[in-house]
Amino acid sequence: MTTFAQRCGIHDARHEEAAKRISRLIESTGIELVRVVWCDLHGVTRGKTLTASAALRALHDGVGMVSTLMLKDTSDRTAFKVFEPGGTGGLEGFSFANNLVLLPDPESFRQLPWTERTGWMQAQPWFQDAGPVQLDTRRILQSALARLDKHGLAMRCGLEVEFHIYRIEDAQPQLDPEHAEWPGAPPRVSMVHPGYNLLAEGWFDMAEEPLRIVQHTAQALGLPLTSLEIELGPSQVEAVFDVTDALTAADNMVLFRSAVRQALRRAGYHATFMCRPPFPNIMSSGWHLHQSLVDAKTGANATDMAWLAGLLEHARAMAVFCTPTANGFGRFRPNALAPQAVVWGRDNRGAMLRVIGEAGDAAFRIENRIGEPAANPYLYFASQVHAGLDGIERKLQPPAPTEAPYGPAPTMLPTSLGEALEALRADKSFANAFGATFIDYYTRIKQAELARFDAAEDKQEFQRREYFGRF
Repeated sequence: MTTFAQRCGIHDARHEEAAKRISRLIESTGIELVRVVWCDLHGVTRGKTLTASAALRALHDGVGMVSTLMLKDTSDRTAFKVFEPGGTGGLEGFSFANNLVLLPDPESFRQLPWTERTGWMQAQPWFQDAGPVQLDTRRILQSALARLDKHGLAMRCGLEVEFHIYRIEDAQPQLDPEHAEWPGAPPRVSMVHPGYNLLAEGWFDMAEEPLRIVQHTAQALGLPLTSLEIELGPSQVEAVFDVTDALTAADNMVLFRSAVRQALRRAGYHATFMCRPPFPNIMSSGWHLHQSLVDAKTGANATDMAWLAGLLEHARAMAVFCTPTANGFGRFRPNALAPQAVVWGRDNRGAMLRVIGEAGDAAFRIENRIGEPAANPYLYFASQVHAGLDGIERKLQPPAPTEAPYGPAPTMLPTSLGEALEALRADKSFANAFGATFIDYYTRIKQAELARFDAAEDKQEFQRREYFGRF
């Protein structure tokens, strides 16, 4: 009998050997449960926890997932009226809260270090007729990288991720059934270091317990962590990862955020990748994406200034993929090591794009500084590929580098989620690259989030519940 994986065209000798290897590993280690996990539109991991035998069957037959998981905004409300005629807005295959099928990748298997006898596998959704779900954000990046490959190029990425860790003082606000709301309240917290002393060794010592959990979790999962640092803000830290190919880097980011939040929670800590936690005198967190192009055959650095020009050309349209929350735009302030204008500079941390090294150097790269750590990495990276390739295909050339990143500039970054969505809708090149269906789908879901934010009487409380407790 033909399996679902065979019908999807992904079952080959490599897939079969990986499935057999995982079967042997599960048996030898006594794994009882396996989490089959998928990354949603907002970069949050969702999935099902299967018994070991059911997980092995899922490698061939998949596991059902309600399709509305792909239609939800950041509060988990479904942004489409799936039970009304035409309510899915032309999205075929998403009516009536029907099922999609998650197929896990056996080569992604890991044993989770913070819980007993539990495995983890990454999955992607398929329609029941074995067709790929093209709206899946991982597929969006895969399509972008395939376009890059046609130019004989590949993308390499290094990650610098700022985030906040707090000690949980009272979990009751989040867990009290008498006060359950949608979304629920986050826990009450205290800081793990007082901040305003960048890279202070003493503050690292104060925060060492949770940072050790981050270290051990990342390394146990095989993530290429290189350093953990004390950032300037109160309770703010940074994790830096070595360079990998783009798809691996995006996968690593998804796993890292989910894993450290869970591992830290078990130890009494709350980690948040929200850009600006809802407290006074807080410092914004950024996600700085180091990117370079390499020759797909030789691996030689092929970073092109036309790529840089493409990133500038589409900066306003890409902003919502790099900074997708209403909260994140508060980071774009003058003299705050965060950009405001669409400019580039040589080793200039105030510019949107910081160019490091010289063309021809092995380490020549571009650092994009507009991302927030809550961004969906697949969409963040795909926006870089499509923007950069437009620059290469049109042979664009960048303007002169800036010497005054916070001075007057002809083009400014969006200052709100609404403005960023308008910029995305207006970019015809992105509509062609991502597909008009995806752009309509994405902006409709983000518009639902924005409408609730605009209607909220207490914007701070909205962000506490919508972002602080969930991202």
